[in-house]
Amino acid sequence: MQTIKGIPVSPGVVVGRVLRLDDGYRPVHRRTVGADRAPEELERLNGAIERSAAELRKVHARAETEMGTEAAKIFLFHIGMLADPSLVEPMRDLVEREHVSAEYAVSHVLGEWATRFAGMADSAFTTKVNDIRDLAKRVLHELSGEDDNGQMSDVRGHTVVVARDLTPSQTAAFDREKIVAIATDFGGRTSHTAIVANALHLPAVVGCQNVWRSVGDGATVIVDGDQGTVIADPDPETLEKYRLYAEKSRSIAVSLTEEAAEPAVTVDGVEIALLGNVEFPEMVSEVLECGGEGIGLYRTEFLHLTSQCDPTEEDHFIAYAQCLERLGADRPLTIRTVDLGADKYTQERSENPERNPFLGCRSIRYSLRALPMFKAQLRAILRVSAMGDVRIMFPLITTVGELRHARLIVRDVMEDLAEEGIPFDREIKTGMMVEVPSAALMATQFAREVDFFSIGTNDLVQYTLAVDRTNERVANLFNPCHPAVIRLIRDVVRAARREDVPVSCCGEAAGEVDYALLLMGLGLRTLSVTATNIPRLKRLVRSVKISQCERVARKALSFDSESMVAAFIRDRTRKIVPAIGGRSVEE
Repeated sequence: MQTIKGIPVSPGVVVGRVLRLDDGYRPVHRRTVGADRAPEELERLNGAIERSAAELRKVHARAETEMGTEAAKIFLFHIGMLADPSLVEPMRDLVEREHVSAEYAVSHVLGEWATRFAGMADSAFTTKVNDIRDLAKRVLHELSGEDDNGQMSDVRGHTVVVARDLTPSQTAAFDREKIVAIATDFGGRTSHTAIVANALHLPAVVGCQNVWRSVGDGATVIVDGDQGTVIADPDPETLEKYRLYAEKSRSIAVSLTEEAAEPAVTVDGVEIALLGNVEFPEMVSEVLECGGEGIGLYRTEFLHLTSQCDPTEEDHFIAYAQCLERLGADRPLTIRTVDLGADKYTQERSENPERNPFLGCRSIRYSLRALPMFKAQLRAILRVSAMGDVRIMFPLITTVGELRHARLIVRDVMEDLAEEGIPFDREIKTGMMVEVPSAALMATQFAREVDFFSIGTNDLVQYTLAVDRTNERVANLFNPCHPAVIRLIRDVVRAARREDVPVSCCGEAAGEVDYALLLMGLGLRTLSVTATNIPRLKRLVRSVKISQCERVARKALSFDSESMVAAFIRDRTRKIVPAIGGRSVEE
């Protein structure tokens, strides 16, 4: 038996048989065709690009039906890449100038782009390598006319696809009646393949480093998309434990769904607001179906990352209006301004890409420099605020000056809209993410400037512990249970209470039952999580007293290591709410 750790990107636990899928991507050897044949080769290249774009439009149409409009925009992104002169013109130039085959031109140019991205330290680049390879495979297939789907022709039921990497097109094309999960060596939380897997509700673990070499075809494997674990050739005891866990999870999921409409109120009468985190308007409906009371975090950067150009004010407005249409005017919609800068989209457009963009011009810093883009988004948010309970949230605030600058721009945009006679909510609430130590340490000062706080545990842990959460090499060091992190959260909540400022938590950790128990004990009364985590959190809330949570928090704060904190809160959760259906198979 071998246990392989990776990055969980789509939840669920399944047992299946391995199908090792070769990525099928092979560099093409250089072949010249002679000057007289260059025009013919150029025609072949242009035809292959046109046919690939046409096929992608069909893929996009199918994906819209299966995954929703926003997730399907990934394939519009691919179509846009095929129309991007910076990708296509070098291929044509190679054919015309050096008289090489169309196959070599495609392989060489897209291979260079893939190598360039793969060699960058920022995982936002490396996770997009498979998008480029996806395009290369598609165009090469159109040039050769060969069927590259032979490995999938005889796939049987309960199959777990194991690969070095998968492209979004491959993942979207899987027969989900037969393929039950995926595991890959490469990839990260923000990769398009991860987004597709999640949209298709296909359990997935990526970034496993060596799973493709470690397992054999036909071997029994467990994929735990909750914890990010792949277990190859499990012993009978482990296999039975996971099978029981999977059955229990399905049973609990049914019972939790029945409680979705019940209020999230503790046994001693304390209300806990459970909100949803979304990237696309279609996800709002799932939040409400799972019992969420509103949207605590709308990540708007996906409007940028699924397009080859900046979205317009109208693009923003339409997306936000669609959210409100699904949400209703009385439920809160908290829109985070774009968190760009540490991503492929902005870095590849920069004349001088940053060596360490996570510590560079990202998030609010980027917005304050890209004022036309920032104002376009703010105009859209303010316009839609006339339609419902809309709130503005600024990401990665580190200084009071940044916050004041951002709020000044909001007022400028308000004046412009007023002059144009466009309605908006003049009392719109503005808040900030608390996701860096400086913001947490200065919470009292910030609380006097904002209407609300939202603690982002993802970045708060990353910047407090100096650990890239998407890097599988140091993933074991990324732990929200670290004493430094929970003390910062405690201090932020205390500062917010003194200034009567509402505070929520919208990081991934808030969706874990054990950690949510700790957060409530630290004083959090609003949790914003992915839709699938809401039912379990509601069961937790309805099963505990706040006094129990507070005792757990006080004890957790006395420990000096993250492992002790994690073990303690896991044990407390199992004892206080034994039937919660937590994320661990250990009972």
